[in-house]
Amino acid sequence: MLRLRVKAPFASFRYFTAGSYRPSAPFVTPSAAYGLILNLAGIESRLDDGKSPMTLMRTDLPDAQIAIGAVVFPEFQSIYQQLHNYPVGDTGKEHAPKCKGAKYNIQPIRREFLSDIDTYICLRKTPELEEAVRSTIRSSAAATSESQRSYGIPFLGDNNFMIDVVKEEPNPEPAFWYRQLAREETARHLRASRLTVWIDRADMTRTVAALYAPADEKSIEPPDEAWTEVGPSAAQSA
Repeated sequence: MLRLRVKAPFASFRYFTAGSYRPSAPFVTPSAAYGLILNLAGIESRLDDGKSPMTLMRTDLPDAQIAIGAVVFPEFQSIYQQLHNYPVGDTGKEHAPKCKGAKYNIQPIRREFLSDIDTYICLRKTPELEEAVRSTIRSSAAATSESQRSYGIPFLGDNNFMIDVVKEEPNPEPAFWYRQLAREETARHLRASRLTVWIDRADMTRTVAALYAPADEKSIEPPDEAWTEVGPSAAQSA
C-alpha cells in the first residue's frame, strides 16, 4: 500500500454549477485524489479527439483503489472573484471583437474554497502505479539534474491552488477515513456530502458521485469500507 501525506494551504473541489455562487465539496474528492496520483505518476489523463469541444479523459487509464482520510478537517472560506466566460447566445457579443478571442463576458461571483488541507491519500493493489509515484517523490527529493520532474505541477482540485507537502509517510498519524454511505445512513451523518468519483466531461449524466462521510473516530489504517474503486472500468460499472 502507498500512503501519501498531502498538505496544502488552500484547495477547492468544484461542483458543476452555474450562477453567482460556486460551492466547493467539503473535502478531497476521490476523482481529485485519482488525478493527483496520475499527475505524480507522470500519466497524461487528457484526450483531445479533435472533434469534441471539451478535453476528454483517456479510456486506457489504470484503475485504482483509493482511500482518503482527514488528519484534520479543513475550514470553508469564500472570496469574490471575476468570472470570465464565453456566454451562451448573443449576450455581450458586441464586446467580442475588442477581446480578440479572449473570454469577453465578465461577472462577479463568490467562490468557496477550503483552507488548511491535511490529508492522507492511500493507494493499493496497483504496484506499478505505486512505484511510479514513489519514483517521482524520490527524484523530487534528490533534485539532481538527471532526475528532474518533467510532468506538470501537482495540485488538488482547482489548479489555482498548489500543494505544499506531498510525501510518503512511514509513521502515520490517525485520520478520519471517508467511506461511502448507504442511503438509509445519510440522515445521521452531519458531515455527509456528495463527492465525485469519476468525471465525464462529454456527458455529465455519466459522471459518478457518491455520498461519503468520515468515520466517527480516527484510526491509523483505512478500514475496508474506506476504499473506493476509481478509473475508467469502475466508472463503466457504476
